[in-house]
Amino acid sequence: MKDFDIFVLPFNTGLYFILIYCVVRCVIWFRQLSRADKLRLQRGFFGRAFGQSLKEIFMESLIHRRILKSKPVLGYMHMSLAFGWFLLILFGTIEADIFGAKHLNPPYRAIFFRFFNPDHGTTGLTRIWSFWMDLLLAFILSGLLLAVIKRFIPGVVGMKKTTRHKPADRIALTALWLIFPSRLLAESFTCGAHGSGSFLTGTTGAWLASFLPAETLAYPFWWLYSLSLGVFFILLPVTRYMHIPTELFLIFMRNSGISTGDKTGTFSEVQIHSCSSCGMCIDACQMNFVTGIRYMQPVYLHRSIRNDEDITEIAHDCLMCGRCEEVCPVGIEISAVRMIQRRNKTGEPLVKNNWMGYFRNRNNVGSEKSDTGQVYNLRNGREVKQADVIYFAGCMTHLTPGIKEAMMKIFRASGEKVWFMDEEGGACCGRPLMLAGNDREARELINYNSEIIRKSGAKTLVTSCPICYNVFRDSYYLEAEVMHHTEYLKHLIDDGNLRFNYSGRKVVYHDPCELGRIAGIYDAPREVLSWVADLHEIPEREEKGLCCGGSLGNLILNPSKKAAIASDAVKRLTRNNPEMIVTSCPLCKKTFSQVSHVKVSDIAEVTADEIAAVQVRKPRRPASVSLKVMVKQLLE
Repeated sequence: MKDFDIFVLPFNTGLYFILIYCVVRCVIWFRQLSRADKLRLQRGFFGRAFGQSLKEIFMESLIHRRILKSKPVLGYMHMSLAFGWFLLILFGTIEADIFGAKHLNPPYRAIFFRFFNPDHGTTGLTRIWSFWMDLLLAFILSGLLLAVIKRFIPGVVGMKKTTRHKPADRIALTALWLIFPSRLLAESFTCGAHGSGSFLTGTTGAWLASFLPAETLAYPFWWLYSLSLGVFFILLPVTRYMHIPTELFLIFMRNSGISTGDKTGTFSEVQIHSCSSCGMCIDACQMNFVTGIRYMQPVYLHRSIRNDEDITEIAHDCLMCGRCEEVCPVGIEISAVRMIQRRNKTGEPLVKNNWMGYFRNRNNVGSEKSDTGQVYNLRNGREVKQADVIYFAGCMTHLTPGIKEAMMKIFRASGEKVWFMDEEGGACCGRPLMLAGNDREARELINYNSEIIRKSGAKTLVTSCPICYNVFRDSYYLEAEVMHHTEYLKHLIDDGNLRFNYSGRKVVYHDPCELGRIAGIYDAPREVLSWVADLHEIPEREEKGLCCGGSLGNLILNPSKKAAIASDAVKRLTRNNPEMIVTSCPLCKKTFSQVSHVKVSDIAEVTADEIAAVQVRKPRRPASVSLKVMVKQLLE
C-alpha cells in the first residue's frame, strides 16, 4: 500500500500556502487594531463572545440561515457546498484515522483516502462509512449543480441577477466547479477497478468500468482533483473566495464588540474582504431593478476597493437606503463602509456643498421672548427661547409646509410649551455635508446647533425629518431626548393628551428608509395610524420598505431615474387601491406627490385633521424614567 504519490503536490502546495497566508494576514490585521480593539478581541476569545462566534459560524457560514430564510433554494445551494464540504473533510479525516494504516495522517491522506485504500468499503462498518461519504458527496454535487444553473438561469434559485466576475474569479470558480466532479470520477474509476464503493461511487464506477479502462483512467482524474484544489487555494487571496476564511475572523471581531466607526480601519477592511459576492445586494437594489444601474452595488464597490480601483463615482452613486444591508448574509455594515470611502476620496469633491449658506439667515432672526420672558443671545445675534420642547422641522419639512402646520396644530392641542427652533429657516442638521464626506464642516454645524439646544433648556427635541432625527440621535451629544414626531404623537396618545376621530379611510403606510431600516421605528407610526384610519399593509414594508428615490444620499443620479424609482414604489404601494399613501418623511412625501395619482400625506397631517378632543394635560414621562418612579407618580 502506497503512503505517498506525486499527484498530491498541487494540493499540498495550495493548502500550506493558504494556511500560511491566512495566519500572516490575521496577524497583520490584529497588529493594525487600536489598543482598545485588541483588548476587546482578546477578551472575546476567552469569554462569552467565543461561544457566540462559534454558533454564528455554524449557523451563518455553514448552514447559511439568513439566506435559507429569504431564498430557500439559494440557501440550500450555499449550505450544500459549505456545510457539505466541511462534513466531507471532517468525516474524511476520521475515516483516514480509523480505517487507515496509521493514526495522525497528513491532510492529503484524508482527501485522497480512496486512492491509498482502493478496497475500502467492501465489508462491515466500512460499507456503512462508505455509504455516508457517498451521501455527503451527492449532497455537495446537488448544490454544485444548482450553482452551475444559477450562472445561466438565476431565477432557479430565486435571484434576478448574478454577479459579474473578474478573470481571476472565473478561474477560481472553474477550479471550484471541477473539485467535486473530479473527485467523483477519480473515486468511481478506482472503485470500478477494485469492486468497492457505495451507491454513488460504486455504481458509477461499475458502469464506467463496463466499457472503459477504469484502472488507467483513475490516475489522471486524481491529478485533476489535486490540481483543482491547489489552484483554488492559491487563488483565494486575489479572488472573491477570500471571504471564506476572512468571514470567520470578522465574526470573532464583531462578537467581541469591534465596530466600523467613521474612518478607515482594520474592521472595515476585514468586512470588505468578507464580501462573498453572492449578489443578493444586487436584487435588493432599486437602482438595479427599476433603472437597470448595475455597477455600484456593494458587491462591486467592495471588489473595486480590493483591487485598488477608482471608486469615487461608485461610492457616491447610491441612495444609501439600506435595503442591501438588510439582506446581506454576512452582516457587513455596508452604509458605514460606503461613507468611509466617501470621506477618503481625493481631489475635488464629486458633490460640492455651500455649507456657509446655513448661516445666511442667522442675523435676520427676529427678536422673540419666550413664555418665561427670558431670552439667550448667541454670537451674531442668534436668539434662543426657553421651552420644554424644541421642534426642529428640518430643511425638507420647510419645503412641505403642510407638515409644519400640522405639527403646530398638534402642539397647540397638546398644551406643550414648544419653541420652533428653525421657524425662520437657515438651519440644517448637517447630514448633507456628511453624505458628501465634508465632516469638518458638518461638525461645525453640529457644535453650533448643540449650543442652541443646550441654551434652550429643553428636555425633548422633536423633529419631523427622519434624516434629522438620526443625525441628532447619533452624531450630537445632547441632554435632551430626541424623538421623531411619530414617537411624539404616540407619547401624546399614551398620556391621554390627544384624542382622535376615526375616519375609516383605507390607507397604506410607507416606511421611510431613515425611520425604518436606519432608526428601527416601525411600530409607533402604525399604532398612531390605527387611531385614525384603516391601515392596509403591503409585502414591501418594515425592513423591506421601498426607498422613495429622492434620497439625499445620491446627488448625482439622473432626475428621470429618481422619478422612475418613485413611480415604481408608488405602483407597489397602491396595488390594493388605497385612498391615501401615508408616510413619515417630508422628503418621501414630496417625492411621491410628484408622481402619485393617489393623495400622499404625512402622518402628522392625517392625525392633525382628526383631532377630536383635548384632555387636561398631564406631565409626560420621559422615555428613560424608571419603573419605581412611574409607580410613585401613579400613586400620587
